[in-house]
Amino acid sequence: MENIDKKLREEAKRLLEEKKVGVLVGYETGTLPLTATPCFITNPEDAEKLVWNAFCTQNLAKFVHDLISQHRESQKRVKPEDRKKKIVGVVARGCTTRSIVLHLQERQYGRDEVVIIGVPCTGYVDGKRLSVLAGGDDIREGSLEGDQLLVKTTAGEKRIPLQDALAGNCLTCRFNNPVLSDLMIGAQAPPMKPEQEYTEIEAFENLPTAERWAYFTKEMNKCIRCYACRQACPSCYCNTCFVEQSQPQWVGLGEDATDTQVFQLMRLFHMVGRCVDCGSCVSVCPMGVDLRKFLKKIDKDVFELFENRAGSSLEDTPPLSIFKEHDKEDFIFNP
Repeated sequence: MENIDKKLREEAKRLLEEKKVGVLVGYETGTLPLTATPCFITNPEDAEKLVWNAFCTQNLAKFVHDLISQHRESQKRVKPEDRKKKIVGVVARGCTTRSIVLHLQERQYGRDEVVIIGVPCTGYVDGKRLSVLAGGDDIREGSLEGDQLLVKTTAGEKRIPLQDALAGNCLTCRFNNPVLSDLMIGAQAPPMKPEQEYTEIEAFENLPTAERWAYFTKEMNKCIRCYACRQACPSCYCNTCFVEQSQPQWVGLGEDATDTQVFQLMRLFHMVGRCVDCGSCVSVCPMGVDLRKFLKKIDKDVFELFENRAGSSLEDTPPLSIFKEHDKEDFIFNP
């Protein structure tokens, strides 16, 4: 990992010095133990901050979209002949590159506006899972030693297998290596367990309808509608979200359970063919709502009905953006 960090810093510094990017989005060591946080680098010397490890959680494609969109908006106040293009560099693992592919397919920005530094991924640590494994005690210090996490808490010291602390979406990831990049740092990561990708979903599908609805209701009752899931999701980029629209008003602003369900259902269906299973929504949810189960169910349906995996290739057009005469239609007539 040290070699990857060194090479990453060298390439980032070079891109900034040669002005091939105006800003580079990556990760730096977080202020809390065993964490990393997104960083935005414009000074070549600051490239030394960059790290790549198992604590890099967020899907940075969200920031790529926001930076380019905000720049374009600011350029509207500039004379046409003086307008400049903003090129954003980004450190990207598999799921991040899939989100970038989706942005490109949805014409949110051009391929020439983003420089992708691809990195291999063997999964990231789920902070909530780590907290449970640490006994719920405050983590004062920590380090990664091989495949073990050394955690020092208020109650003492523990060694936790890294595999036990990985996020659920990482354990069965099918695309843990970049699907698109301008330069690749490090060797390809070994596959996770993609053959088990839908094992949990198949068990959920086999439950009676009443039990599935009861589970959905139970999970949505946890939701406080803080919208952290929406804010973290790279595929949620509407200037005005439907929950904030007033003409018409789709959902109320109070704590009514039905409004919460409508918000989550609408967001889920907005993710059809667009969720890359990066886990960002789950990682930021303060209430621990099991959003992934429902998103993964939709992902499974899209693959089985349209043979599409979101963001897997620039040539693989999203299913809701294309019509094929021979698409399977049984689900229309026999829901």
